[in-house]
Amino acid sequence: MPDKKDALKLFDDSPVRAVWDEGAEKWWLSVIDVIEILTGSANPRRYWSDLKRKLEAEGNETYEKIVQLKMQAPDGKMRLTDAADTEQLLRLIQSIPSPKAEPFKLWLAKVGSERIDETVDPELSFNRAIQNYRRLGYGEKWINQRIQSLEVRKALTDEWDRSGVQGQQYASLTDLMSRTWSGMTTGQYKRFKNLTKENLRDHMTNTELVLNMLAEVAATDISTIRNPVGYQESAEVAREGAETAKAARERLEASTGKPVVKRANAKNLQAERQKRLEAENPDKK
Repeated sequence: MPDKKDALKLFDDSPVRAVWDEGAEKWWLSVIDVIEILTGSANPRRYWSDLKRKLEAEGNETYEKIVQLKMQAPDGKMRLTDAADTEQLLRLIQSIPSPKAEPFKLWLAKVGSERIDETVDPELSFNRAIQNYRRLGYGEKWINQRIQSLEVRKALTDEWDRSGVQGQQYASLTDLMSRTWSGMTTGQYKRFKNLTKENLRDHMTNTELVLNMLAEVAATDISTIRNPVGYQESAEVAREGAETAKAARERLEASTGKPVVKRANAKNLQAERQKRLEAENPDKK
């Protein structure tokens, strides 16, 4: 686990101790902190101890996935404490009879219903994504590119699935392609943009997004012709597809004299876009 520690603001802005796992790209949160907030118990450790016994007796798998990490205690010392990732934490919340937990239980039910609807009608997921991007302030041009990138990505992963790629191999191939065309793995690219849990593609410029799509389209087209079998053959195809995007990036950089891969993330990009709009339309400030 990395040393990065923080306090996430959850449950009406109450702090919850957390540790960011850079390798797995997820947060681990203090179970005790969440229980104290939800229950108001004077002895949250005792409450958690009783709940653990109950979960263990019920054969609940969530209990088995709890880990112990060092987090800063009230006395300032680093002590081991039980921690859960967000998925496990949401499951634990369902076992806590607290009015404060009810909004999260309702949210879980709503999300579950939406996901079922989306399996029946996949178009719903695209519409939901468009609405979310608009709410976050993304421009229509970027949104169109992003939605198209989802289709491109799906076509590529379908090819990988057909060739027998499994599990973590998907992430390895994605890293290979990213490193080939951009010069950075996905993790390095995210750190370059000062991102943690966020989706990297949601923080790409139009040009970055297009080049990433070019890499994936090229790899998909090559794969449909060569019919690779297994991870190694798929990796060769993935690298070749990404080389197409690398060549395009290098040619564009030579023409503009500017790097294509930028440090800016979505917040920076949206601020720049707003400034451009205000400059173009000074009367609408």
